[in-house]
Amino acid sequence: MTSARLITPVLIAGATILMLSFAVRASFGVFQIPIAEEFGWLRADFSLAIAIQNLAWGIGQPIFGAIAEKLGDRRAIVLGALLYAAGLVASAFATTPLEHQLLEVAVGFGVAGTGFGVILAVVGRAASDRHRSMTLAIATAAGSAGQVFGAPVAEWLLTLMPWQSVFLVFAAVILGSLVMLPLMRTPTVANRAQLEESLGHVLKQAFRDPSYTMIFLGFFSCGYQLAFVTAHFPAFVTEMCGAIDPSGTLASLGVATTSALGAISISLIGLANIGGTLLAGALGNHFQKKYLLAAIYAGRTVIAALFIMMPITPTSVILFSIAMGSLWLATVPLTSGLVAHIYGLRYMGTLYGIVFFSHQLGSFLGVWLGGRMYDITGDYTFVWWIGVGVGAFSALIHLPIRERPLAPVRAAAA
Repeated sequence: MTSARLITPVLIAGATILMLSFAVRASFGVFQIPIAEEFGWLRADFSLAIAIQNLAWGIGQPIFGAIAEKLGDRRAIVLGALLYAAGLVASAFATTPLEHQLLEVAVGFGVAGTGFGVILAVVGRAASDRHRSMTLAIATAAGSAGQVFGAPVAEWLLTLMPWQSVFLVFAAVILGSLVMLPLMRTPTVANRAQLEESLGHVLKQAFRDPSYTMIFLGFFSCGYQLAFVTAHFPAFVTEMCGAIDPSGTLASLGVATTSALGAISISLIGLANIGGTLLAGALGNHFQKKYLLAAIYAGRTVIAALFIMMPITPTSVILFSIAMGSLWLATVPLTSGLVAHIYGLRYMGTLYGIVFFSHQLGSFLGVWLGGRMYDITGDYTFVWWIGVGVGAFSALIHLPIRERPLAPVRAAAA
């Protein structure tokens, strides 16, 4: 049964697993320069590894959604955590770009099993209709909380040990998150009509609906922007930002180098997003989600355009991080909530997982193209403007979505 309470054991457990999973995932950009410098790789080499991780995450998301719906949520999470940890451990011993790139497939599938697709489906089913939007927002904000400390912790650990040892520490963290698993008890899903539907019929219904296609296409830019910034912004700041004033506020707070500022910027994005995501969840209870999504993508477009057109300074980096962070993962509870609202809760994990594949196609392109164009042009400007363009596209394509529940299609009627 669903719960009338906002905070439940399922939400606490799901939020904890998401927080630790995303803390590790959000730290990969910090390793961009150390790994490339140790082995003398091109920037595109490690970028491709992160891009493959994002693509594998996208491919794995509907697969893990189906595993959770057929074999159980907790089994899917355990499998995801094992793959995640194994990929990190093996990557610690990889010495060639190809080895890293292949091993990131396991990491990507691991993120799929411990990430939004599986966790949000469980959390969404455990919540009442009145609390669902806010519950999804809290779980999503937990992912941002992980981002707050993931990159700075990785930067700090790199001052104490080699990057290989940091990967091993992170593998232990992922496995440790499984202590929350007993609280992830799958609630009974929605209603008889949804229970009677087969996965095949629900998928057929969604694929025939233009709104589902628009949701799919609109999520692409979210992945492009988030993955590009997560993977490349620390290096972007390190190399393109003006010098930090040694007598200024940042230096007094211990941020004396642009490298440290790059790691802190990822943390600031995650911190700002906690409030932004919770606000999006609250607004999702009162306004149509498609309009909120259009507004978020339009806001991202304006913020990104203004940032790249102005001089890159420590102040502009901080302002950008806070502004973009307030819109960072605000799309996730609204997009997942939109899928649940239109197509029901029974196969939410699989349906959202397919939509999320578009997100990860964008992630792959943002990360890989960022490294590739850097090697060709020496900076990230061209790739940044592509992100501005796809953000504007997503703002527009959400507007025609028909935001109302579709009537169930019975298997017998097909």
